[in-house]
Amino acid sequence: MAGHSKWAQIKRTKAVVDAKRGAVFTRLGREIMVAARGGADPAGNFQLRTAIEKARAAGVPNANIERAIAKGSGQLSGGADAFETVRYEGYGPGGVAVLVEALTDNRNRTAADLRLAFGKHGGNLGETGCVGYLFEERSVARLEQPGLDEETLLEALLSLESDAGVAVLGYELGTAGDSERPGESAEVFAPFAQLEALQDGLRRQGLTVSGWEHRWIPQVSCSVTDPDQLRACLRMLDALEDLDDVRSVTSNLEADAALMEQLLA
Repeated sequence: MAGHSKWAQIKRTKAVVDAKRGAVFTRLGREIMVAARGGADPAGNFQLRTAIEKARAAGVPNANIERAIAKGSGQLSGGADAFETVRYEGYGPGGVAVLVEALTDNRNRTAADLRLAFGKHGGNLGETGCVGYLFEERSVARLEQPGLDEETLLEALLSLESDAGVAVLGYELGTAGDSERPGESAEVFAPFAQLEALQDGLRRQGLTVSGWEHRWIPQVSCSVTDPDQLRACLRMLDALEDLDDVRSVTSNLEADAALMEQLLA
């Protein structure tokens, strides 16, 4: 019976993982479909190249990517016309500000799902603009390169600004990708409109760009020290991310690392 119990647990765990992976594939497929409205050729459609890059990084099969491009560009039925990008804003426990981006074909359904997820965990879905001013959308490029150090990166960024005219807003070392060795990975930040120039310019400087995206960056953080509030907030953020229509969830939550580890253990 012990073997049966272990196998049942493995099957349940695998089912959860498969379901989450399927949801991610669905979301990324929608992004590709919407991006492909601007043309099916990635070489001439930077938004589509970005969506394809994210999908490949997540392990989406090429067949799924090609089918999404065909749908979005009108080559197949059931295309991207029904989907639109919608931003929702709200508050979590402790006054944490939350931005949610969704790709939806039914605003009423998406809003109802979000309202339920917020409310169930002590948060509130707010009006448009209630917390948006606390965030800034920026271009972010991820670097993965053995031997990369701060001096090398700074030299490259100075050249990037002078040669390509990219306004570098900042950088962080040792935060990108799966590498845990400081100095071998980095994230570089630039204005929203300069994403293509940012990643292209970094490559021209001889750096290895492993990914790029637009990301909401909180300009003001909200510290939560109460364990119960923090636990509720983390559960709320997880619940929002699990919704089918949700594309991304960003908050200005700040919490003590030791307390976070304790709650996530």
